[in-house]
Amino acid sequence: MRFLFGDHVLDADRRELHRGADAIAIEPQVLDLLIFLLQNRDRVVTKDDLVASVWGGRIVSESTLTSRIFAARKAVGDDGQHQKLIRTIARKGLRFVGDVRILPDRPEPAIAPDRRQPDEFRESLHAAPGLSERPGIAVLPFANSSGDPEQEYFSDGVAEDILTTLSKSRALFVIARNSTFTYKGKATAITDIGRELGVRYVLEGSIRKAGSRIRVTTRLVDAATGRQIWAEHYDRDVADVFLVQDEIATSVCEAIQPRVERSERERAARKAPERLDAWECFHRGMWHLANTEAEEIAKARGFFARAIQLDPQFARADAALAQSYLNEVTIFRPDLRNVNVPQALEHARNAVKKDTTDAAAHAVLARALWMLGSHEESLAEADLAVSLEPNSAVAYGAQGGARLWGGRPRDAIKPLQTAMRLSPFDPLIPLWLHYVARAHYLAEDYAASIRVAQQLRHSFPHFRPPYNTLLAALGQTGQVDEARIVFAEALERFNEAFRTYLSLPLNELRELRAEDREHVISGFRKAGLVA
Repeated sequence: MRFLFGDHVLDADRRELHRGADAIAIEPQVLDLLIFLLQNRDRVVTKDDLVASVWGGRIVSESTLTSRIFAARKAVGDDGQHQKLIRTIARKGLRFVGDVRILPDRPEPAIAPDRRQPDEFRESLHAAPGLSERPGIAVLPFANSSGDPEQEYFSDGVAEDILTTLSKSRALFVIARNSTFTYKGKATAITDIGRELGVRYVLEGSIRKAGSRIRVTTRLVDAATGRQIWAEHYDRDVADVFLVQDEIATSVCEAIQPRVERSERERAARKAPERLDAWECFHRGMWHLANTEAEEIAKARGFFARAIQLDPQFARADAALAQSYLNEVTIFRPDLRNVNVPQALEHARNAVKKDTTDAAAHAVLARALWMLGSHEESLAEADLAVSLEPNSAVAYGAQGGARLWGGRPRDAIKPLQTAMRLSPFDPLIPLWLHYVARAHYLAEDYAASIRVAQQLRHSFPHFRPPYNTLLAALGQTGQVDEARIVFAEALERFNEAFRTYLSLPLNELRELRAEDREHVISGFRKAGLVA
């Protein structure tokens, strides 16, 4: 049975929740709770009903029940304040109050699709993951054992910082956070994770935080056999969390490759912010930024600003703040370009000044620079980001973007493919794929450009940039009728703002060099879209 509510579809048989084309990670118990509420949406469900159905009648604490309800609301875009879908009925229970439609069963395809991506076009861009020459490792999100949903950001942050430390080792191939975190809340076999991500080792763990004390439990598993290679737990004061992270990173390096040079382990050390509360603010901001929704960007920005206020030398917070400004322009509000991009540049430069070895800071600086037309400096910053952190998907994405906009479109595709290999589930995949489509266009391979842009149009229909590239490429190949169909679709989807974008003086799009501007406008002209 499949339930449709708003832009969500819950498939009870396949135990999958989607919002549009995006799969939403959800814990099994939370999914069970949500299915039960949907199946009984015509009545108020009591606490005893939930305990009997979801927990089989076992004794469940109030905090556990509350955390699962919180997680169910979050998974469907609801919260305890608005209660648009899951409403609390005082002293009685819960009821699912959203409009629900039952969708017909869909036949199983003869060949099961790759659910990680909506279609086959990524296969043409880079090979399926395979074992790297360097030992590959995926750091899974750590389980939050505190029983407090507000501590999810803390658990995520610790795992992410361990991943960042490991990724600086040139002896390891480390899968990016945005891909490993798609397994959050999913009961997936370690061997399946290893096969899907193409890694030999998986690090998993849990965190229990109680007052000022923290227990971090970790284990390193051989992804091919499921055999545990190493395990450890750490009991520390919260103030020692950075020391715990360094211990874990060092132990994992030694377990995977005993001959890793001491200098490489020292290189993996990173600067920790001096104030833990600033660190918490930063990771709470990253939690919001990862949601890639317009309203979440403002929330994230507030936490990043607070982190900088608490620790003025916190480079990563400045870099994240710069990223939030650029994401808003690229994804949601191109009309804010003249306001956001200069602010992003300021914060990116601040981040680099505070920590010259932070690859993410150099990557976001490269992105801000090309959006302001400073292509030579952008290329230098992107190359430096890759050299500082050779496992950073963001760094390779920036290198591909800098080469694309800096007049080297043919050289842009390889680093973009590397970025997608390092982080195959990254929320920036649509952006990187658009860069690939635009690189093919500027290299005058219009057929390849159309192929990638058309797939983006169908797989990510609410992402505007590929429509521009597609229309220009259709114009260059004389497909005027198809261009008119695509243009009409874009107008319907993005309103008159899309027509306004096409009529902008191209000197306002400063990432385009003069000759590339003319190349793009000539495609629009041949498609009959501009005079």
